Amino acid sequence: MSRRRRGVAKKSRAASPETEARVADMHARVRAELRDRPGVYRMMSPDGEIIYVGKSKKLRTRLLGYFRAEFPLEKGARIIREASEIVWDYQPSEFAALLEELRLIKRHRPRFNVMMKRDARHYAFIRISSGPAPKFTVVRSAGNDNHGTYFGPFHGAYQLEEALRELNDVLGLRDCRTDLPMHFADQTEMPVAPPRTPGCIRFEIGKCLGPCVAGTTQAQYRTRFQLARDFLDGAHDAPIETLRSAMETSSEALEFERAAQLRDKIARLESLREQFTRLRFAVESLSFVYTVPGFGDEHRSYVIRRGRVRADLPAPSSSSEEHALAMHAAEIFAPSERVSATVPAHEVDELLLLSSWFRKFPAEHDRTIPAKNFPHARSA
Repeated sequence: MSRRRRGVAKKSRAASPETEARVADMHARVRAELRDRPGVYRMMSPDGEIIYVGKSKKLRTRLLGYFRAEFPLEKGARIIREASEIVWDYQPSEFAALLEELRLIKRHRPRFNVMMKRDARHYAFIRISSGPAPKFTVVRSAGNDNHGTYFGPFHGAYQLEEALRELNDVLGLRDCRTDLPMHFADQTEMPVAPPRTPGCIRFEIGKCLGPCVAGTTQAQYRTRFQLARDFLDGAHDAPIETLRSAMETSSEALEFERAAQLRDKIARLESLREQFTRLRFAVESLSFVYTVPGFGDEHRSYVIRRGRVRADLPAPSSSSEEHALAMHAAEIFAPSERVSATVPAHEVDELLLLSSWFRKFPAEHDRTIPAKNFPHARSA
């Protein structure tokens, strides 16, 4: 450790007597009262703020670790010195603790938590921005966004960014910064357009409609953006069919150069469709009933549809309870849903958690019963 870091660490050790007494009281309570079983915990500040939420399959061991932090600048040591109380709740399993931790973090947004950081390297989403000229952005999770719409998840953020850049180029969509002012060709307020220098380079080379330099109307841009949404949603080939119709019109009008450009765009879109299909994670695969053995006899059954827990029930222990669970699951799986690539913001983090759990513990799939196995249940 450098001289400067040793000095900072030494200074950090000089906590007030009140802080040291508070930490000692929490330590004694954890040692005396806490059991080593799955659960979640909340670190509370003296004014009642929840500053950190965590989980563990062995709560006592995990919390005692906070009081053994080697360096005062470690995150655990900093959290425990700011806390005045530790509150915990036992959960039937590590899986149940994970779900509860996620829900508490999303509800309280503790300042020491980093949402879904553990999954950032595995999956990515395409987020739709708001505003007069919306754009697509590759992100790792929903973050603090509770109302947005996302496409995904996809494997490989870099490959996804490359494919999205190509889609933007083909359909002429902007990829500039979100807060850049837009100037449409049909707007009436002044100024109609900003100076063209430095201007929009992608507009100049024909890869963007140019909503920032009055190169298009808002309606024209919105129409093209909707084509991209349809394409990403995978519902149909509207973008390709629209471009093919425009190509045929141009060809009939003897506008052969434009027809050739449209033909090339169609070929690139068809190639992109295959790329997005390869990158997309199959959300439909996360539709099943998952029964998890719990601490003691607290076994639970989770009805999961398209990557979200729709019901959390005691695991059946008799044939009548098994029948009741099957009927409940069938009701959840039965309503038909159009298979869509979009995911509401409030479902993104739970979807990430579930996909991460089954990727980390693939043998847990053996505890699941697919949705199609339930009577009267349609395809999820």
